[in-house]
Amino acid sequence: MSAAGTDRVLVVVPTYNEKENLPRIVARVRAAVPAAHVLVADDSSPDGTGRIADDLAATDDHVHVLHRPGKAGLGAAYLDGFGWGVRNGFDVLVEMDADGSHLPEQLPDLLARIDAGADLVLGSRYVPGGSVVNWPRHREVLSRGGNTYVRLVLGIPLRDATGGYRAFRRTALEALGLADVASQGYCFQVDLAWRAVRAGLRVEEVPITFVERETGTSKMSRSIVAEALWRTTQWGARHRFEQLAAVVRRHPAQSDAGNRGSAG
Repeated sequence: MSAAGTDRVLVVVPTYNEKENLPRIVARVRAAVPAAHVLVADDSSPDGTGRIADDLAATDDHVHVLHRPGKAGLGAAYLDGFGWGVRNGFDVLVEMDADGSHLPEQLPDLLARIDAGADLVLGSRYVPGGSVVNWPRHREVLSRGGNTYVRLVLGIPLRDATGGYRAFRRTALEALGLADVASQGYCFQVDLAWRAVRAGLRVEEVPITFVERETGTSKMSRSIVAEALWRTTQWGARHRFEQLAAVVRRHPAQSDAGNRGSAG
């Protein structure tokens, strides 16, 4: 990616109890793309992750910290991080987990697609070249099944709409109408990807290697999965209804035209 573009890249890293992982992931991001900035969005982690983030920021002017009042969910953390990035003049905003499952060394691949003209680039586990490492079989089955469900219900051509390693142009985020986003977890990722597709933005997928975390505990829960299924089903039903309504609205016009032709 060009130096001019890289100077305006912000990697948003939400954290909650990630004190062991955070220093390593920040160091790897800074090594992979030295000109990029990192924003740690910490949800008042009781394990002291926020204090560690402050220490990192004190010694590196490319590291910043956004202290949030409490654990309010992944989606809210990213939205706050995006807002901070837009206000501070960044042109490309990246989502990345703090647990090492998203390899910072692959960030240049995402940024290269942005530099080539994409509005949103998804790091994909399920396109050719993508892979998952050390994931329990049931987690992979759930993830693949969820993405298949999303494609069928929403009618979008994306192989990995639930993944959380992605890069947005600022202009793309501004076009998505984020003020009414209330979804979290997997659902948040699906929501933004679907909004981008419906807005006619250029959405691309690049293969990534997803690695299961080595330390700490996963934030995934049944409630997050249930929310994703419920909201996706709602969105899909509404979308199909809108399509049907559009066909019905067009039908009388076609009938009228046929009647006028017969009368003539």
